[in-house]
Amino acid sequence: MIKSIFFDFDGVLAESVNVKTEAFRKMYLHHGEEFAQRVVDYHLANGGVSRFEKVRVFNGEWLGEELTDARIEDQAELFSSLAIEGVVNSAEVAGATSFLENSDRYTKFIITGTPTVEIKTILERRGMQHFFKGVYGSPEKKDYWVKHIMSTENIKPETSVFVGDAMADYQAAIANDVLFILRETIEAEDLFRDYTGYRIKDIRELPQVLDSLNQ
Repeated sequence: MIKSIFFDFDGVLAESVNVKTEAFRKMYLHHGEEFAQRVVDYHLANGGVSRFEKVRVFNGEWLGEELTDARIEDQAELFSSLAIEGVVNSAEVAGATSFLENSDRYTKFIITGTPTVEIKTILERRGMQHFFKGVYGSPEKKDYWVKHIMSTENIKPETSVFVGDAMADYQAAIANDVLFILRETIEAEDLFRDYTGYRIKDIRELPQVLDSLNQ
């Protein structure tokens, strides 16, 4: 019997993946179109990975900067300033609000690569914060948060699912023996081409999957 649901946010509850993609493109466009596209390709292939980790790759490994914590924080804040308004104003994934309003029998959590303080602000501005018992983001990784929540809330793996659209979501679920439900997106189509588990086109299909698991 499924009792708890871990949700990613971008691409799962809000159609905000492209907002963040374009924010990364703008950040690095002054290094040239080719470099900006390389950044975008990496971002899309590593959905759910925190911006801090990505900055270490883009500025550290690729641009050869000697990164300080302050420099990483500056880049993360630049990304935030470019992305946050777009995320707040992005459309919902079809069925998201309806499901959240009619799913009191499930305990729901957000686990995202977005910084915790920022995702809480986004949820408050979208009027969604009251749907979730807990909201967890970077700098901790998703597999850490799944384990932490399951431990502190005494949640068993067989009573929970992780609904996500990124490889980091899938890996966090698998690492903790939690069933993964893929929200299909064009951006992650190639990454999950061989995935044979549960798939949904949007949140309107989630109740049917959960009902089948609870039979």
